Order: sequence, then C-alpha cells, then structure tokens
Amino acid sequence: MPPSYRAINYGVRPAKAVERKMMGEAFRRLHPFQRIEEYRYVGFGSIYFADFQLVHCALGVEDMVSIEKDEEAEECFRFNKPYRSIDLRFGQSNRVLPELDWSKRTILWLDYDGKLDIPGLADIDTFCSRCTSGSMIIVSVNAQAESELTEEERKKIESETGEKFDASAHRLRQLVGLIGEKVPPGTQGADLRGKGVANIFRRVIQNQIEEQLIVRNSLLMPSEKFLYRQIFNFLYKDGAQMLTVGGMIFKVADQPLFEACAFDRLPFVKTGEHPYNIRVPCLTPREIRHLNSQLPCNDWKQLQAPGVPASDLEKFSEVYRYFPSFTEAPLS
Repeated sequence: MPPSYRAINYGVRPAKAVERKMMGEAFRRLHPFQRIEEYRYVGFGSIYFADFQLVHCALGVEDMVSIEKDEEAEECFRFNKPYRSIDLRFGQSNRVLPELDWSKRTILWLDYDGKLDIPGLADIDTFCSRCTSGSMIIVSVNAQAESELTEEERKKIESETGEKFDASAHRLRQLVGLIGEKVPPGTQGADLRGKGVANIFRRVIQNQIEEQLIVRNSLLMPSEKFLYRQIFNFLYKDGAQMLTVGGMIFKVADQPLFEACAFDRLPFVKTGEHPYNIRVPCLTPREIRHLNSQLPCNDWKQLQAPGVPASDLEKFSEVYRYFPSFTEAPLS
C-alpha cells in the first residue's frame, strides 16, 4: 500500500486548509511571550509542507523541524522541501522528539493521519515533560467511528471468540487495542458511535497532558509549576472525521502573559468538550466573490446568492476569512 501522502493531497483539503489558517491566526497571538518569528515550529511536513509554508510565509517563522517517518523516501522529501531553513529529521516521532532541544519555545503539531494510539501518547509525554513555558501542543487524529461490520465479518469474530457478536463490546475492544489502559473509566461501546470517538480521544489527550504535568510539577515551586489550557477543539471532514485538539503549556508565573494573548476573542477557540465544527460549503468562484462582497455582516441571513442553500450561506459566513483558494493556472 502506498503511503498516505500519495493517496491524499494534504495541500488541497478544504476543511484542513480552513483549520490551518485558523490556527495561524491563533499563533499570531503568542507575542506576549515573544515575537512569533522567534518561535520554533515542529511538525510532520509530508511532501506538501502546507503547514510549514503557512508558518514561514504568514508568520515569519524560520526555525522549523519536519519529522518524516518514511525514511526510504528521504530523497523525495528533500526534493520537495520548500525552504532551506526546514530541518528534516527522519524516523518515527517517538525516536526523533526526544532528540530535540526543548529549551526554545515551540509550536508542536502532532498531525497524525491515523487514530490515537500508545506511541502518540508517548509523543505527548515527551513534549509535556520538556517544553518551555509559552509553548503550544496540537494533536490531530482520525476520529472516525468504526463502520458496521458485514455478516461475514461478524461470523468470523464469533468463531474466533466463541461468543455471540456484540457490536458495543467490539468497539470497546478496538479502542482498548489502540490506547490500552488509557481508556477513560466508564467508557461504553455505545459511546463510540458518531462523534463519540472524538469526544473520547479529546479526553484521553487532555488526561495525558495533565498527568504528565503532574509528574513534572511534583518537584517545582508553586510559581514554577506548569499549567495547560485548551485552545483548539476542531472537528472536520475531508473524508474521515478528524479531531484536532491542543493548547498552551506555561508556568503559573506566566499566567498574565497567557491572558494577554486573548485567545478567547477568536470565534473558533473552544476551551471545553464541545468542538468547533469546521463546515466548508461547495461554492463556485463567482459565488464566493459575490458573498465576499456582502461580508462582514451582522447576520448571515442577510446574505444572498442565487441558488445557494441557506445552510451553505451560514457555513460560508463562519469561515469566509479562512476559505481556501484553489486555482488552476497554465504554466509556460
């Protein structure tokens, strides 16, 4: 099977593009800690490096590290690297992250294309145990609920277990297989339908961050202890249901700096369990230009565009500032 970056063009997924721009706007608010240009960005660039282009071109960040697990494709990654200042590190993130110097304020985006698992939780531990106050961690995972099994698949499981197939028990077993003992107490298979997987994964990520900070804080003076504050809780679909959750880690003494960032003034910031759903309507370039000419406005119901459903007008009014522009241009 080819790697995921050969099956999906990560640069042109519309909901992902909106999310990326929203996070870029939040990154700009980090200036009370220090100039955003002086931060380091660590992520998984793939061959498209879309997030690296955002943080460099829009934010001026030059210190960038891209972790690439496909070591056999090193030549391809080096060819596609858009900027000289990107430091390519090859290997699994579990091996590369502990090798990095964490004395510099960092934005880390653990942008996995699979589901949350034990290695992913270990990456969270590495960051939270070493990062500098004023750093940011973001985790993206596939949060698609398991599809219903066919009758043939159910019979196979029954023959393997010797028990009558139970869909809820099967979902719970699948989750335990991914994150083991990290499954929150009281979780039932019925909780893993629809958007329930995303809710469970958010809780697990939050628990992991807070558990690691408890360990880190155990020997620190009160003002030197670290806090975590959630900023992002995105749900979006460019195919599978994806969850992105994350926020800032800072010392108690730096709480005034965090408050000065005023993340709560951004409409997409979510500090609790209820996510911000990124909904991207399908519109023509002419419809987009026509709607942009009417924005901003106080009520999306004032928007007008021939033939565009009201639901799409509402969606566009929420994301128009971050709406992706994909164009095809002749090259000569």
